Amino acid sequence: MSKAEYDVPKISLYAAGVAFTLSIGFSFFGIKQCVPYADTLTILSYRYVAALISVALWIGIAKALGKYPKAEPGRPRGKLYMTAAFYIAFMILQILSMFFATSIEGAIVFAMSPIFAKIIGRIVLGEKSTRLQMLFIVMTVTALIVLIILNATDITLNVTGLIMMTIATIFMGCQNVSARYIRGVFRPIEITATIAVGGSFIFIGASIVRAAVTGDWDALIEPLKHPDFVIWVSFLGVFCILLSAQFMAYMLAHMEIIQSTVFSSASTLVSIIAGALILGEPLRWYHFICGAIILAGVVGLMLAPAKAENAGKSLVDDMNK
Repeated sequence: MSKAEYDVPKISLYAAGVAFTLSIGFSFFGIKQCVPYADTLTILSYRYVAALISVALWIGIAKALGKYPKAEPGRPRGKLYMTAAFYIAFMILQILSMFFATSIEGAIVFAMSPIFAKIIGRIVLGEKSTRLQMLFIVMTVTALIVLIILNATDITLNVTGLIMMTIATIFMGCQNVSARYIRGVFRPIEITATIAVGGSFIFIGASIVRAAVTGDWDALIEPLKHPDFVIWVSFLGVFCILLSAQFMAYMLAHMEIIQSTVFSSASTLVSIIAGALILGEPLRWYHFICGAIILAGVVGLMLAPAKAENAGKSLVDDMNK
């Protein structure tokens, strides 16, 4: 781990983790508000368009103020594109898997993403973890899976959907590892911008092709006539794509993979609490018990001591060889 990683105040990393958790946790509410106006592909397309517009404004304002650093020449941009490609591939497979598996199955598999990321990070980057860290991550993931199962009204098993969701989660783990690997060479905003551009091109392109084939252009245009849809899809694009990707990239640049990815587990807990407070969904005894274990696991993982040499290799190391 480089000295620069130690120079970042831990409070800013924890703040980014909390902000990421809240952004992802409240995404379900935004999606619920968009569902009456559009289908999944249309919502996803406009989410990425909103993210692309907002990231363009972000970079434009930063450059106008002279606060956007100039890109250093000679950087292997293919590594940046690969990082974004892993994230977009995850999104595509996650959507396709929902045609076969239930959302509960998907949630259970995705709950294991920190473990997948940990395994991939160990193999690819050589990033190590202490036994105490592994104890906290297993405790958090187990409590989350139990919470999802107890909260489910119906659980079925579809092998095709399960395989697709597993591969999608592996892609997410690869994205986390890749973002960790390119730290110090590419800034978090560059990762976020690349994801926004690539996602917009693919998903809005797919929506246009579908509209051209079916002749149903109204399905693509009609949602934009509703202010509620525009507001909530903008929320999903800005908070649940732009800012969440930015927060995660920032954490991965300065924290170990196992610490950064555990915040994804906490976001599910936020979704359940938000559902109870905003939508009036019931809170039961297991919500409190599993929630307390999840929070204990997240806090414990943040406070668990780890040696500097556990951080694994980076692109900077390989470029300096």
